[in-house]
Amino acid sequence: MQELQYSIVIPAYNEQARIAATLAGVLACVQRNGWAAEVLVVNDGSTDKTAEIVRTIAAQNPAVRLIENRRNRGKGYSVRNGMLQARAPVVMFTDADLSSPMEEAELLFSALDAGADVAIGSRWLERKRQTLRQPLYRRFFGRCFNACTRLVMGLPYADTQCGFKAFRREAVRPIFTRQRIERWGFDPEILFIARKQGYRVREVPVTWGHDARSRISYLRDGLQMLREIASVRWNSLTGVYRRENPRLHEEAASAPLLSR
Repeated sequence: MQELQYSIVIPAYNEQARIAATLAGVLACVQRNGWAAEVLVVNDGSTDKTAEIVRTIAAQNPAVRLIENRRNRGKGYSVRNGMLQARAPVVMFTDADLSSPMEEAELLFSALDAGADVAIGSRWLERKRQTLRQPLYRRFFGRCFNACTRLVMGLPYADTQCGFKAFRREAVRPIFTRQRIERWGFDPEILFIARKQGYRVREVPVTWGHDARSRISYLRDGLQMLREIASVRWNSLTGVYRRENPRLHEEAASAPLLSR
């Protein structure tokens, strides 16, 4: 059996309408490129048939594995859960809508091969790579949020929120066991932690297309993310990020088994 090269984590909440197509696209890309990869779908307490669909696909393809959160916890929690259960030397996560085509993962992997510890996809480094742009109001709020993030957290990246990031395995546990934010604002937090831990982060332009079915609300969720940015600064000042999250050990002890 070929040794694993990549773990691909996909957080999913009520994704019955597209999870089958998403997995088909990911698996096709894995096969075309000859990757030895596992695909971990983290079901975040979905109330639809997401888990049932993934379980059916996993029964036919051993590369697919289903992780069940006990209840809805948020995207940040789901990504962390998958990343910490991944087994390959390179671990990445991507959104269930595949706004960045899976083929673009090669760009992240190349950045890691070139010496980065963390590679993050960016929608803004080369705007011409956007195949379908967001509505103007979403672009406005997104840029405002990113500007606030850069100012408050000192992150030098054009795009912190793109759900397309890859990590060397050595960096996964030191970053994700210190993560505290469990919903939308987790992306800048893990980048902040990565820099604080001394990891080399490289931003990579990727092809990206807006999905109109996105659930994020820039008013409701945007305000929450601003509060979370402030909490990251507070956590840093109070030394929270110097130690792992003790709740993770309790959760691991009571977590359901990884299923296929």
